[in-house]
Amino acid sequence: MKKILLLLVITSIPFSYSFAQVFTNKVVGEKNEEVIDSIKKSEYPYLLPIWGKKVHEKGFTLPLSAGVNLNYLWQNSDIIISNLMVGFNNGPQYSLDEIVRFDDSQTEASSINLRPDIWVFPFLNVYGIFSKAKTSTAINAGVWLPVDEDNWQEVTTFSTKANFDATAFGIGITPTIGVAGGFFALDMNCAWVDVDALSKPAFSFVFGPRFGKGFNIGKRPDQTLTFWTGAFRLMIGSQTDGSLYLDELIPKDQLQAKVDQGLDKVDNAYEQVDTWWNGLTEREQNNPVNQAKYETANNALDAASGVLTNLDNALNDGDRASVQYSLQKKPKDMWNFILGTQYQLNKHFMLRGEVGFLGSRQQFIGGIQYRFGL
Repeated sequence: MKKILLLLVITSIPFSYSFAQVFTNKVVGEKNEEVIDSIKKSEYPYLLPIWGKKVHEKGFTLPLSAGVNLNYLWQNSDIIISNLMVGFNNGPQYSLDEIVRFDDSQTEASSINLRPDIWVFPFLNVYGIFSKAKTSTAINAGVWLPVDEDNWQEVTTFSTKANFDATAFGIGITPTIGVAGGFFALDMNCAWVDVDALSKPAFSFVFGPRFGKGFNIGKRPDQTLTFWTGAFRLMIGSQTDGSLYLDELIPKDQLQAKVDQGLDKVDNAYEQVDTWWNGLTEREQNNPVNQAKYETANNALDAASGVLTNLDNALNDGDRASVQYSLQKKPKDMWNFILGTQYQLNKHFMLRGEVGFLGSRQQFIGGIQYRFGL
């Protein structure tokens, strides 16, 4: 169970997170009339972006049309797990939502991210993402059973942490608009995260609106310092399912001992719930509140009993036992706040850094960018 959950939680990490702030800018103002005239009179020498020459003639400055970013990303975030279903040897699956309760699930990752990009149109950047990452996942959870009308007892707990390697690949777009050095950008990308212990890549979608301002800090007009703020939203594929052989998770003799102990605890819980119910008067048993409590307790115990009985049968039917699982997962907070800055030495070289905070996700990205014309 622990390894299954670790594999599923790890797919919540946004390895595709990547952003480099250059933009097409409309030069305005009386003090910049000479600059505007110079831009309009100069020849635009590149094929891309489409309509780049026309936009250049109207007084816009354009970034070099192609680039490569090399970034380092670190992030830590919380995740919520729900609708956990488990079955064995392709038999019926049982809901464990009431039984398995998660206190804290947390993912941490560091990755190297390569991001090639081109400006297809003056206000639309398209890019690809390739990422290699080292990740860790920590889970704290407990198994709970009802003992009477109001109380549930935690019969066992588990805490575990595991490390994984991951590869991510994806595509993204960034529409932007810039006037007088100020800009607004909407960064969006889709990515597929391939963890070495998962059978198929997991999907994620990142959306990051930003707005900021660039300032000239040198004698050259292309030497700038840019600051921005904005937000970061992560959406991951919520439904995950799969199948594993039980002997890949835990030795058969150890698992059989845990199953036997679990069945004894479920039998004891049944007795305690029945003792409470039989101790009620007929009027109390007809009370809808008590009926709901009794039904909830028995449903949970039936699920626990069904899982353990089917697991016991799977371990003793002579074939190699397997477990089938499914669940839903989501970030504890889909949004967090970001602040970033970029130093542009010239139109070819840029250094940037960005931090994300607030809520249950923290992140940092730093990188270098090289641009060239096509």
